[in-house]
Amino acid sequence: MAPVNKNEIDLTNNPVIRLITATDIGQVLELYKPFVTLTTITPEYQVPHLEDFSREIKNTADYYPVLVCEVNNIVIGYTLAKRYRLAAGHQWSAETSIYVESRHQGRGVAKALYQALFNILKLQGIVNVFAGLVLPNTRSEVFHKNLGFQEVGIFYEGIYKLGNWHDVKWLQLSLNEHSKNPLPPKSIREVIETPMFKTILGQANNFR
Repeated sequence: MAPVNKNEIDLTNNPVIRLITATDIGQVLELYKPFVTLTTITPEYQVPHLEDFSREIKNTADYYPVLVCEVNNIVIGYTLAKRYRLAAGHQWSAETSIYVESRHQGRGVAKALYQALFNILKLQGIVNVFAGLVLPNTRSEVFHKNLGFQEVGIFYEGIYKLGNWHDVKWLQLSLNEHSKNPLPPKSIREVIETPMFKTILGQANNFR
């Protein structure tokens, strides 16, 4: 029998996917740090200061879903959406990011977080979801394509980090129909009390 890793959290022990709260932000930043310092997954060079990171998260969460997965009050993953670009014609498009602590990757956490995020964005009226993947990142490419994303383009040598230039592959997922007269998307605050929102989170927490 393999030895038990005391640092590995048992996902059968009531993992919870929910909206982020202010008290989660410190943990979320700690989770994010190694992605900044050790990988090209994010193009950031320096770990943000807690105050700046907190402000950014709170500003995002005013309009878009920011979700965490926690077990026994320990955050092991998070995902968020943000406005793709600021011009009015882009309001139906969102860019998404997801980060899961390395020990808990490949255990269904990322899929559950992303599916909950997409269902909430769909409820808000978001039509397009874009994900930019800094290459190489085969695991993330496969993950996104298994969720229905399609490749739409590459920014060749789009970022420089850790001593090399890296391509950025863009993927797209359609959540709603591309109707001719779409209604403006709703903010997260406008849907948070709806029965459908509560159903989405309830379904998300059945992944374990």
